[in-house]
Amino acid sequence: MINAFNTMRISSSGLSAERLRMDTIASNIANVGTTRTEKGGPYRRKVAVFEENLQREYDKKTGKYNMKDLGIKATGIKEDPSPLRKVYDPSHPDADNEGYVSMPNVNILNEMADMIASVRTYEANVSAMNASKGMFSKALEIGR
Repeated sequence: MINAFNTMRISSSGLSAERLRMDTIASNIANVGTTRTEKGGPYRRKVAVFEENLQREYDKKTGKYNMKDLGIKATGIKEDPSPLRKVYDPSHPDADNEGYVSMPNVNILNEMADMIASVRTYEANVSAMNASKGMFSKALEIGR
């Protein structure tokens, strides 16, 4: 039997994932000019990493394993290894001997494009969840 609430569970996991992605992007935008962090050195762009959330179930009737789709899950937040930007500013307190300052590897245009994609994905998950709720509601009306 198909679990009727799997669609809601999958959409819910998508909402959680996109919320984490938006928070990560917001942090990147907020730190676009941070040249000194607690670790030392400039801020490094962060990227949320996700993977499929599958659960193996053993079917006693067929003797096989079935994969149950539970949506996606966050596996962590990683730093982007791309090179830092170098800006010439000898008056900056974090400038090196040659007068260059290592700036974060955050490109504001890329972050805004990622934010738009994330917001649209979030909205798509909300729409899917609302469609599921509507179908459940109609199914209950049929039973009256």
